[in-house]
Amino acid sequence: MNHTLRTRVLLGLAVLGLAGALFVVRGPLMMSAPRCVAGRWHGCLDTFNGVVLMTLVTLPLAVLVAWALARRRRAAGVPSAWRMSLAEVGIVHGTVPFVWMTMMPGGGAGIVPARVSLVPLRDLVTMGPLGIGGNLLVFAALGFFAPIRFAALASVPRILALGAGCSVLVELAQYVLQLDRVSSVDDVLVNATGAVLAGLASRRWWRTTAEEPLHTPAICRAA
Repeated sequence: MNHTLRTRVLLGLAVLGLAGALFVVRGPLMMSAPRCVAGRWHGCLDTFNGVVLMTLVTLPLAVLVAWALARRRRAAGVPSAWRMSLAEVGIVHGTVPFVWMTMMPGGGAGIVPARVSLVPLRDLVTMGPLGIGGNLLVFAALGFFAPIRFAALASVPRILALGAGCSVLVELAQYVLQLDRVSSVDDVLVNATGAVLAGLASRRWWRTTAEEPLHTPAICRAA
């Protein structure tokens, strides 16, 4: 199978996979669509369904931004222009909406005292499948794209540290701002796990990125 045919097959499979995913989640997404269209914050941008819907709606804009960045870099002769641009846009587009959702205040924000749960695995039971799935996605895009963009992050321990560090910052912000949310160690564990799993999914690309600087000196010496 030549490169062009393989690319078309992979693109077709990606389109089919996306269509299948949209078919499965179409019901929950449409439930939040009226509130999002009406510009209502509550019921749209503070829910998992609303965040996923807005992420999908703004996907064409994200692709356009990545294309513009890649085109500018290619004109400047920057190597791996598309990879760098897609990774940067992917980090922002896939992370900001979920972090936004976690920072949305609850009904008792500013009134209810800040709460902390430091016992590992105690809150997993109350999260439920949807809660665990949502927490896995918070820093999944960061874990997937960051090691592709930054070779210094291209290792599982560093991705784990990145996901855990970012999650700790979010939990601290929730506590300090008294957003009527529980700052939980389980959130940190699940968020970091999601980042690592996503990083492993992109390992085929970030391992190559990490190896590129190692080959450069040899090429220079040969020249």
